[in-house]
Amino acid sequence: MRLYPTIAALVAATTIAAADEIPLPRPRPAALSSAAPAEPSACQVELANRAVFTPLPPLIGPGGCGAPDVVRLDAVIMPDQRHVSLEPAPTLRCGMAGAVADWVRADLGPQAAGMGAPLKLIENYDSYDCRGMNRVAGAKLSEHGRANALDIRSITLADGRIIHPTDPAVARTFREQMRAGACARFMTVLGPGSDGYHEEHIHVDLAERHNGYRICHWDIREPAAVADVPLPRPRPIFTLAGQRL
Repeated sequence: MRLYPTIAALVAATTIAAADEIPLPRPRPAALSSAAPAEPSACQVELANRAVFTPLPPLIGPGGCGAPDVVRLDAVIMPDQRHVSLEPAPTLRCGMAGAVADWVRADLGPQAAGMGAPLKLIENYDSYDCRGMNRVAGAKLSEHGRANALDIRSITLADGRIIHPTDPAVARTFREQMRAGACARFMTVLGPGSDGYHEEHIHVDLAERHNGYRICHWDIREPAAVADVPLPRPRPIFTLAGQRL
């Protein structure tokens, strides 16, 4: 009877000793792209003169997605030092961010001012997104997957007006000017009439193609005509005597 406490004590001591000898798991290594580069790239140094941005770590994704030298483009600094915000701030290659800044400063800003008020904000509908073209399963990798594209659904003027460039009710001159400026600066511009996927936003990118081939497909549509529907003829009114008035 006196042996049981001794055996129990020995088992407990052995268990504690074994537990002490089990090594702790090794700490997980930090992600390779958890911090932005210590030094800004030459592109970022140059971009700082005309944009407000945050450097981001390189993007690494499956199936060829990703990009080096990436920034979050918060705003474009206009020639008069006003800031035109992009909301939500898009994630773009630095070179694409620079092309957007140049377009906004030289073309889109003055064109918007022609509508009666300065440009204040650009609505970012999509930027970096690791996916196939038009979100079709198995399709070729989209330029969005390379952080090399931006979709724009609307712009906001300083007086609060929101303008959708795909809306046929928006002044035709503005839409034509916006299309011309975009097609001159980007390798791809897609809008209404292009492929059925861009009826309510404008896509711009810097896709690299053989011989510098460009795609500019954005139909400037007219407002739908309102048919002249004749009003129904009034029904005659009769008196109690049956006489027609």
